[in-house]
Amino acid sequence: MEEGILGVFWLIIMTVAICAVIFGNRYMRSKENMAMIEKGLDPKLKPARPRPAPFQNLKWGLLLVGAGLGLFAAYLLDNTLLYHVGHYADKWDDGRFRASGANVSIYFALIAIGGGLGLITSYKIEKKELLDKEDK
Repeated sequence: MEEGILGVFWLIIMTVAICAVIFGNRYMRSKENMAMIEKGLDPKLKPARPRPAPFQNLKWGLLLVGAGLGLFAAYLLDNTLLYHVGHYADKWDDGRFRASGANVSIYFALIAIGGGLGLITSYKIEKKELLDKEDK
């Protein structure tokens, strides 16, 4: 296809998408207001903020730390143990090997594993705190 046709096609798709998002937002807001009216509540008196989540920062912190540790572990594996697996035998002029991208999956896998371990740790900490509060 020509670039002009693709540009017009992209413009049409983006216009329709933006209109759909605006319509969906208004539709869902009116459905929420109608549900509140049916329950006998005033839609104008919506709570300003949701209830506080005391462990939200802990959860995000452990998720990001786990993902960061997974990324660091993947980097170390890629550049030490698996160096000759994912790198070509020929070198650049400055002596570095050219990367083929063969070890890219290790990065994604270890980021996911590290993030998952962070979330599991967060769950165990929250569960321990909840059980400690029930015992008191």
